[in-house]
Amino acid sequence: MLPLRPWESPEITSWRRLPMHAVDRRPGSICLDGIWRFQLLPAPDAPLADHWSALEVPGVWTMQDAGAPDLPHYTNVTMPWPHHPPASPAANPTGVHERDIDIPADWAGRRIVLQVGAAESVLIVEVDGQAVGIGKDSHLASEFDLTDVVRPGERSTLRLTVVKWSDSSHIEDQDQWWHGGITRSVLLYATDPLHLADVAVRAGRDGALRIDCRVRRPGGALPPGWFVSGELEGWGELAQDTAFDAAMRDDERVSEFLGEARLSATVTGVRPWSAETPALHRLTVRLHRADGTVADRSRHRIGFRDIEIRGRDLLVNGERVFIRGVNRHDFHPLTGRTLTVEEMRADLATVKRFGFNAVRTSHYPNDPALLDLADELGLYVVDEADIESHDHAHEIADDPRYLPAFVDRVSRMVLRDRNHPSVVVWSLGNESDYGANHDAAAGWLRRHDPTRPLQYEGAAKTDWSSTRIASDIVCPMYASLDEIVAHARSGTQTKPLILCEYSHAMGNSNGTLADHWAAIESTPGLQGGFIWELWDHGILQRLSDGRPAGRAGAGAYADGVAGEGHRWAYGGDFGDTPNDGAFCADGLLFPDRTPKPAMYEHRELAAPLRLSYDGRTVTVHNHQHFRDLSWLTAEWLLSCEDGGEATAPAALPALPPGGCAELAVPAELTTAPPADGGETWLTLRVTTAADETWAARGTEICTPQIRLRERGTVPFDTTPAPGRIEVDDDGLLLHPLLTAPPVLNLWRAPTDNDLLGGAADLWRELGLDAPVRKPLSVSREGAKVSVRSAYDTGAGTVVHEQVLTPVQDGLLIEERAVLPDGLSDVARVGSVFETVPGLDRIEWYGQGPWESYPDRRSAPVGRYGADVDALVTPYLRPQESGGRHGVRGFSLRPADGGPGLAVRLDSPRQVGVGRYRDKDLADAAHHDELVPRPCPVVRIDAAHRGLGTASCGPDTLPPYLVGAGTYTWSWVLRSL
Repeated sequence: MLPLRPWESPEITSWRRLPMHAVDRRPGSICLDGIWRFQLLPAPDAPLADHWSALEVPGVWTMQDAGAPDLPHYTNVTMPWPHHPPASPAANPTGVHERDIDIPADWAGRRIVLQVGAAESVLIVEVDGQAVGIGKDSHLASEFDLTDVVRPGERSTLRLTVVKWSDSSHIEDQDQWWHGGITRSVLLYATDPLHLADVAVRAGRDGALRIDCRVRRPGGALPPGWFVSGELEGWGELAQDTAFDAAMRDDERVSEFLGEARLSATVTGVRPWSAETPALHRLTVRLHRADGTVADRSRHRIGFRDIEIRGRDLLVNGERVFIRGVNRHDFHPLTGRTLTVEEMRADLATVKRFGFNAVRTSHYPNDPALLDLADELGLYVVDEADIESHDHAHEIADDPRYLPAFVDRVSRMVLRDRNHPSVVVWSLGNESDYGANHDAAAGWLRRHDPTRPLQYEGAAKTDWSSTRIASDIVCPMYASLDEIVAHARSGTQTKPLILCEYSHAMGNSNGTLADHWAAIESTPGLQGGFIWELWDHGILQRLSDGRPAGRAGAGAYADGVAGEGHRWAYGGDFGDTPNDGAFCADGLLFPDRTPKPAMYEHRELAAPLRLSYDGRTVTVHNHQHFRDLSWLTAEWLLSCEDGGEATAPAALPALPPGGCAELAVPAELTTAPPADGGETWLTLRVTTAADETWAARGTEICTPQIRLRERGTVPFDTTPAPGRIEVDDDGLLLHPLLTAPPVLNLWRAPTDNDLLGGAADLWRELGLDAPVRKPLSVSREGAKVSVRSAYDTGAGTVVHEQVLTPVQDGLLIEERAVLPDGLSDVARVGSVFETVPGLDRIEWYGQGPWESYPDRRSAPVGRYGADVDALVTPYLRPQESGGRHGVRGFSLRPADGGPGLAVRLDSPRQVGVGRYRDKDLADAAHHDELVPRPCPVVRIDAAHRGLGTASCGPDTLPPYLVGAGTYTWSWVLRSL
């Protein structure tokens, strides 16, 4: 019989579950994935019905149409129900999964094991009505010995019952969608009764190799004369070094005899593994009977590398490396948590292409296939245990009822993943306060694996300088730039500082990323961090019935946009209460894996090479830790403000890591100044020279840029020209190309950072979202018209002046706005107007091609073009987007190239063009609620507030705030 109500008792953690190990049993196994019989019960004790529906396994029932009324539920901190630990609600969805399994006849006499890759949150296993065992921990595999309950050559019925809520849910309170079901593959495999129970590999960069093997034989003594051997690809055979006496282990399940053996060698000429040079070697470990025949084997891909902390530096192979990391959940918009290996490979390849070298498995061990890929592609991994008690953190941290679960989850993660070279740091979990349970888990971990450091943000939260904590790394969460720099300069720092979360990527965000990395790269003691997070957790939802689209929704989205009849759902869209709204939409990728503009910002900041220019010489710098530049190729791109462009090949020097050298620039790119005195920029487009495991040949890696020539002091011709300017009675410009005249703009459709950081509430209180314009005066002096207006706000009156003058270039518009002292923080100061319909194509000279803002501006300057509709960035909740920073001028024309208008700016400005007014965006909760306007809306900003990351973390820095004072800007409008 099963233990009484296992979903309510923290002490019941692994009844009849086999110990965790690092032997990969996927090869040769029988995969039980596919369609299973399924029933969803309202509670674990509810009786089964006569009717079964069908459910795909792996897969959560919350995302499938299987007669299941239970839908996804999103919360960040608050549990979905009010019960205190360890209690769970009586209304507890319970999924019963059932299928028949045929046991191969040739498995007679072998040990037969069931592996369930992951299930949320309590797994109960039965075979032919006989209880086999239970498993807890929603993100690690559970294995069960079925040898005594199945018969080779016969058919059995396997039932997997998954209880959604349990005592364990209180320590799986991550910022996530709550689901229920089996989320990773189900396997059946067989071994010889004499088998490799575990294999532990240690491989140092000096070639020292040690392999510790555990051998088991259930139900009988180990046979005399058994031994192990090994083979390392490219090196040869490894002989058994040490065999230990067998020892008997008794427990309530079965008598097992254990044996241990060790293989060791010093391998010469190894190439160390690192994220830049992920050299792997194939290792085969064999277990032999006394007659030499092979009873079992285990295959591994190992990397030789060292991880250590020296002083306040984390070292990889003796080198201090910058950690350019991203936090990653298991997530898919159609399946919830289930991903294929191909999807995981594509995700990690994207991570690599955008300059990341590290992943934190927030906040649980990821699928083991992901670590295989990290080993292969080259990524440093912070492997995090499935422990987060956010809503009840303080009470659980010291609760002895949860002590077994803490140690169990940490130890099982380590036992599974310790042979992966990509795993460089262990994490005890996330946002669970700090208590005796953490110290106990840390004690086990330090004893078992002294080769890697461990971290836990909660341990160091109150004292970054303490040495008596369960964290070898100070890993703060959303600390300000001032705080981390001050700590590094304080003289009290004792550990590396690597932020476990920073730069919250919710909506239009990730401002000041460049400022962070400028400080990190120039401040000893600061070593990097992990951006939160990789992707938006939007679920594709059918508008027809409000349910998840499920696998049938494949193809219903593209380039971040949900297709017709669908939308990206977030908290509350499935009737889930309580919920945390769009807070799950906080990734660098859209749910469909389309990169957001902030990804390109990171790519440029993490570039493997940089350029510097002293007015005469261009110097290239290799910013890698272990790799030279031979894997890269490049070409020069010259871009002139007057429209001139040219290209030429670039010969990258053979630079070692950290080296620099002069980079020759072809003379034809530097000797021809533009005719109009405008700027010239020289961009080095860097691409892969050959295929990489994560990028095809020719993939763009970065675009570092230098300015060869600055802009002239007068960017346009201000010579007066004859003509008459038409204005209405209030002084508003009447122009044949405009349907709404240029007026002062002090507001933007609030970003998620604006809303959650409080700025949006302030702006509304001040009336900046709908200021009333009051004309003060209109005067003429020859052809020139001067207009003064007042905009009343809750902090005083803003006086705005426009001077309109016909000039040779067109119509010169000179503007001035004076903001009173009470307006210390506004969204923007600039002009907004609307054009005639049909101007659907934009070309601009400025930063691009991707979206950019004053505190997220690593996009290169050049000449770009796009459809107006394509400029908007479809963040899941509509908000300010699509801006381009540093724009010198732009034009709008019909798609067929007919007549249009052009604007030239007095200096580089923030420009936005789109189909929506700010109020349209602000009033919409989803993009399907928006109706594009036929007339493009144009915004030209003298100043625009930075984006920051205030939805969770610091706001933008003071230099990017827009406050009181006088602002001037001018621009020329002309017909084309």
